[in-house]
Amino acid sequence: MSQLLILAVEESENPLVPPIPELVIGLIAFVIVFGFLAKKLLPNINKVLEERREAIEGGIEKAEAAQTEAQSVLEQYKAQLAEARHEAARLRQEAQEQGATLIAEMRAEGQRQREEIVAAGHSQIEADRKAAASALRQDVGKLATVLAGKLVGESLEDHARQSRVIDRFLDELEEKAEASR
Repeated sequence: MSQLLILAVEESENPLVPPIPELVIGLIAFVIVFGFLAKKLLPNINKVLEERREAIEGGIEKAEAAQTEAQSVLEQYKAQLAEARHEAARLRQEAQEQGATLIAEMRAEGQRQREEIVAAGHSQIEADRKAAASALRQDVGKLATVLAGKLVGESLEDHARQSRVIDRFLDELEEKAEASR
């Protein structure tokens, strides 16, 4: 006991070392508080941590699902874009073919119109030539009649005779022209 007194005396002198009964009471209180916290608070903390972990894992899963969905949407977009490009190329090709066909049709139509115009021009020239020949025949006939009348010394105004003489003279000229060709 004397050692206990010495220890007690030494303990009272050292303020950092608590008395043993206080140490025992503090240890018991600590175990009670620790047990209470472990029984009541620790499950709640574990529950919150578990919920947080699940939320994080769920967020990761959602992010992966969103990424997968985004990838599939991207693939669909790329497929649609490729299809649209193919369709545009097809439409461009069809337009070129239609343009070439239209150009060919327009050329054929222009050729046909040109031929019609040329044919109409030839017909007009032929009609004008015939009209000019007829007018020339009449003028030559009148001049020949007048000249023949001056040479003969009498008037050759008889119309029937005049026509026969003119026609015979012009027919002879045409025969000579055809023979010389």
